[in-house]
Amino acid sequence: MLERIIQGSVRYRGLVVMSTIAMAVLGIYNFGRLPIDAVPDITNVQVQVNTTAPGMSPLEVEMQVTARVELAMGGIPGMNHMRSLSRYGLSQLTLVFDDDVDIYFARQLVGERLREASEDLPSGADTPAMGPIATGLGEIYMWTVEAAPGATRADGTPYTPTDLREVQDWIVKPQLRTVPGVTEVNSLGGFVKQYHVTPDAQKLVAHGLTFRDVLDAIAANNANAGAGYIEHIGEQYLVRVPGIVTSMDEVERILVGVEDGTPVRVGDLATVGPGDELRTGAATENGEEVVIGTVFMLMGENSRTVSARVAARIDQVEETLPPGITIRTVYDRTRLVNATLHTVRENLTYGAILVIIVLFLLLGNARAALLVALTIPLAMLFAVTGMVGNRISGNLMSLGAIDFGIIVDGAVVMTENIVRRFAGRQHELGRLLTHDERLREAFESAREVARPTLFGVVIIMIVYLPILTLGGIEGKMFKPMALTVLLALSAALVLTFTFVPAGAALLLRGRISE
Repeated sequence: MLERIIQGSVRYRGLVVMSTIAMAVLGIYNFGRLPIDAVPDITNVQVQVNTTAPGMSPLEVEMQVTARVELAMGGIPGMNHMRSLSRYGLSQLTLVFDDDVDIYFARQLVGERLREASEDLPSGADTPAMGPIATGLGEIYMWTVEAAPGATRADGTPYTPTDLREVQDWIVKPQLRTVPGVTEVNSLGGFVKQYHVTPDAQKLVAHGLTFRDVLDAIAANNANAGAGYIEHIGEQYLVRVPGIVTSMDEVERILVGVEDGTPVRVGDLATVGPGDELRTGAATENGEEVVIGTVFMLMGENSRTVSARVAARIDQVEETLPPGITIRTVYDRTRLVNATLHTVRENLTYGAILVIIVLFLLLGNARAALLVALTIPLAMLFAVTGMVGNRISGNLMSLGAIDFGIIVDGAVVMTENIVRRFAGRQHELGRLLTHDERLREAFESAREVARPTLFGVVIIMIVYLPILTLGGIEGKMFKPMALTVLLALSAALVLTFTFVPAGAALLLRGRISE
């Protein structure tokens, strides 16, 4: 079989070269589609389920919320294990699935169980919700929302942390959520603006009312109601009762009860005004409180591409900010990826140059050395196509582990034997080889070393096969490296038995000296 491949490559050498060029063009195209990251993502397939239960202690959350959600999630197909966390007012479950389970299929199974779980939860708990489709390395962009020194609002007062958080939540966040590849935008720091109704207990007692009366009155008077329509002369007039409060003054005028024919309103019982949401943490930078925004990338996306999209959108968002407020980037995954790529590019370039210099010195023939050196970029481009097909990202592990000396091993043996046979045959005949003689010698030379070359490269490839059996974190870390090396070696092996004999028949003309 090897003889027929070599013979066909020498006979149809022009077609082989054109096919190799076409595969190289495909590799260049796929290089633009190759996911780029700094390191492999070792996060397993997991789905988070979050349930808020305001007012419940950690013990109550564990007993009344977490335990019931865990019971509903038990027995999901493909689930490896489950862990939970119960805090004040929050229950979080992390469901870890086998690596071969699709994340969207896993979320579908969890979503079906969530409907069952929500029916068994106490009235004080909210409906359970799944977390974003992200991984542990999904945090790709981070920024701070800051006010310039001396910047003031329209009324002349300085910006407060509440104002900065409001800008983050209502101006910055909605625009970044629409960026392709972004699955979540989180906010941290500042104060979430609220409108507080603070009843006076003494006034409530004096009017014979309770906190529940105030709460029910506000809830009942903060909603729109529809009453259908009235048809008149072929036209429809919609009938509705707008009841949504739009100002604090309207909240104060809400009727709570009637005492001796006198209406008792919220403003008579409580103080209404802006306030802040209770929080358990803050965001600081250099000792000063700031507002931070974080972008999480959708699982499986190209972090370098998504980070670049977010950075471009940030520039557009800055044009819509109030005067005096700016966005300052504090972390951009693109910088880390570019630094990693620079390291990989530098190492690969130096390695390739060193191998090429050695080839030129030892082979003693510039055309033969060039032919062998061409297998390096060609094998890499073929490997890139395989990486895209197998969804392997280009990172420090997968690309940095490639050894060009191993890649050109088979091509060196093949080319060196062809040069030796050409030089020996010319010396024996005392003249240059004819076209047919050159083709015949190229075939015989390649056939002579085909079997040992094949075994030599295959033995090297076998060394990497045990790595493919690794599982868990080790497998996620080292499998991409092994697969990339195997793809490059496979491409180099194919080139050795096709492109090298065909290229030798085309390039090695004239006088050849060993």
